Amino acid sequence: MSGKWTPSRIEDGPLVTGRGRFLDDMDPLPGTLVAAVVRSTQPHARIRGVDMSRARAHPGVAAVIGPDEVLAALRPFPLSTGAPMHYYPTGTDRVRFVGEPVAVVVATDRYTAEDAAELVAIDYEPLDVVVGARAALAEDAPRLHEDAESNVATDRTFSFGEVDEVFAEAAHVVEGEYDFPRYSSVPMECYSVIADWREGADGPSVEAWANFHGPFTMVPVMAGALGIPTSKVRLHVPADIGGSFGIKAGIYPYVVLMALASKHSGTPVRWTEDRIEHLLASSTGADRVMRFAAAVTADGTVTGLKVDLVDNVGAYLRPPEPSTLYRCFGNITGPYTIGAVQIRARAVVTNSMPTGLNRGFGGQQLYFGLERLMDAVADATGLDVVDVRRRNLIRGFPYETPTGGVYDSGDYHAAVDLAVKNADLAELRARQEAARAEGAYYGIGVGLVTDPSGTNIGYVGLATPAEQRKPGRDKSGSTEHVRISVDMQGLVTVMLGSVPQGQGHATVARQVAADRLGLPVEAVRVVVDMDTATTPWTVTSGSYSSRFAPLVTSAVVQAADRIAHTVRAAASVMLDLPPEELELADGTVRHRDDPSRAVQFRHAAGVVHWDPGALPEGTPARLYEEAAFTPREVKAATRDDRINSSLCYGFVAELVAVRIDPDTLEITIDRVSSVHDAGTVLNQQLLDGQVHGALTHALGGAMYEEFTYAESGQPTSGTFLDYLCPTSAETGYDLRTDHVVTPSPLTPLGAKGSGEGSSMSFPVALANAVADALRPTGVEITKLPLHGEVLHQLLENTTQKELS
Repeated sequence: MSGKWTPSRIEDGPLVTGRGRFLDDMDPLPGTLVAAVVRSTQPHARIRGVDMSRARAHPGVAAVIGPDEVLAALRPFPLSTGAPMHYYPTGTDRVRFVGEPVAVVVATDRYTAEDAAELVAIDYEPLDVVVGARAALAEDAPRLHEDAESNVATDRTFSFGEVDEVFAEAAHVVEGEYDFPRYSSVPMECYSVIADWREGADGPSVEAWANFHGPFTMVPVMAGALGIPTSKVRLHVPADIGGSFGIKAGIYPYVVLMALASKHSGTPVRWTEDRIEHLLASSTGADRVMRFAAAVTADGTVTGLKVDLVDNVGAYLRPPEPSTLYRCFGNITGPYTIGAVQIRARAVVTNSMPTGLNRGFGGQQLYFGLERLMDAVADATGLDVVDVRRRNLIRGFPYETPTGGVYDSGDYHAAVDLAVKNADLAELRARQEAARAEGAYYGIGVGLVTDPSGTNIGYVGLATPAEQRKPGRDKSGSTEHVRISVDMQGLVTVMLGSVPQGQGHATVARQVAADRLGLPVEAVRVVVDMDTATTPWTVTSGSYSSRFAPLVTSAVVQAADRIAHTVRAAASVMLDLPPEELELADGTVRHRDDPSRAVQFRHAAGVVHWDPGALPEGTPARLYEEAAFTPREVKAATRDDRINSSLCYGFVAELVAVRIDPDTLEITIDRVSSVHDAGTVLNQQLLDGQVHGALTHALGGAMYEEFTYAESGQPTSGTFLDYLCPTSAETGYDLRTDHVVTPSPLTPLGAKGSGEGSSMSFPVALANAVADALRPTGVEITKLPLHGEVLHQLLENTTQKELS
């Protein structure tokens, strides 16, 4: 891109000086009361009664609602499948996980609400508990939802290509079973909601404020539960959100619950989640049990893939689940030329917190299995782990996968070569030999991932068999909506329909708009706080699945180019030149071949505002443009269940070297080499920040973070004493990042997403490194997280097996 770029983020000044605009700092409505949520202490129990009389009589309490009020006023949330597993914002007939809301107390302040909440008495009849995906699949497993035939919420099988034939002809069939843990995003800011229920002459409406980053597919879900039209749900999102990484898409049940609390109290209601509530009952990424099998030729070429995925979605199949199963459907073969694929995809319910979006969702789980399998293929064929991957990498683009994904661009071999070069693999091998000679463990792991961005929401339709999908009712799309206006002084305002969570959307949108309009970035301001009644947005809008770079910036380009067309027309009157001979540059509109013939951008814009009668025939007297970038390459699933599940596909090649202390079994990361292809780099500083952030997020799931439950169903990781997050002290390893650039032909700027790639590649690269380090011991690595205690158990189990 050719503009004058400002490298630093413009968002940081207010944040580091305490002038951020977070929801808990805002007080938009007078008379707002405060809510506290009464939560289940039981993992699975029938609710025999809820006595709220003492709470209602407590001084300062305005309202208390429970299951009866929820059932009387709300409908179950619409689900993505037809599973008979009703989901409300509270338990109604039963509670199904510890922390599930049962009642809400509204009072004058938080202290009063919390005190009164302790007076709510709930009579439980304990029921048998199901913990973990394997237990949920058992025929005699306790059933969570009485109307369902089992705990399986969705079960689909797909086949593409000659799967049976390639497996029958294979020189090797390589198999592996792997577990990916349940971990989450743990943002600095927890959930927060302000809701106001209003009765009007034309029926009720709800106005709400929430730190909710989308997707806005949840707006009709909320309206459906409330029983009101979507036009009667107005949602505000503040300019600043203290992190989300996907998790705050799961806040919508609380928006509905607080709206109902507002209805009963007759006042607006505020609720801010505390950290214990967040760790108990917000949302996590799905844990997955998976089985992979590869058909492999004698020379190490993978010709077929069988995949069996079982996601534990918690107590309810809460929208947008079962998205985790299908978000990476189009890229399920990763960066490899595998021609035949068979997939079984199941989601099961258990007595645990419901799941949802988490950075890299679906990709973390998929690539842990696929890239562990590729190491197993290397073992079976005697090939080096890097060489076996090179042998199977895609070479020509665009490339269509068996499942319908269309990879738009790439140079996978160049990225792998660069990652190997930057890692200094020969030196690492020498370090490994030296460490082993000293009796220490040292390993080198590889992780290669195709990184999808600009997700196509149509993939959720795959959870429903084609014959049950109604004609004309398909879903698809990667649309993003932007509005740009120019005022009388030539200052530009860009209004985004994508709410940032710290990624620097305003910085990049300002840069793109300024570049297209030939202006200094100071002449452009960006509005990122959201109001669904006034802000441009679509059902697919939102900050998820790395949509900003490929989609939002494309809409900015379209809207800015329309503004530029009008400004050139206005300048043509002033300069007496044809508009097609003019360009916008350096804050002026000038002749392309004679820059001395120029007028100021602001003066040309002034003609549109002050002298519209002078404009050329057919030129709109408007400097106010909207654009909805809608790529035609993303469509609904075909009748044979193929889908291009994202618009763009980047690439990540990662090498990780680890040292393991032979006495303490502490894992130390020695070096990481990470190479990304995100298409055109829009802002190097922000791209680097996204890569570093994804690596740290991935480090948590690889070595520290895991939501765990006892066999009784009680959570055992409900505080930061038990749920460990990495800190800066754990990120001091030798990190070497780099990029290759293959612009996407599908976006105006050639940009792809980048914020999730390493969250998919790093966990399995680290696991492969640990497996390589422990290879002399015979230990197999099949699950995460990995730390000294886990390695001790693995080594002890291996020794016991050898002795027996």
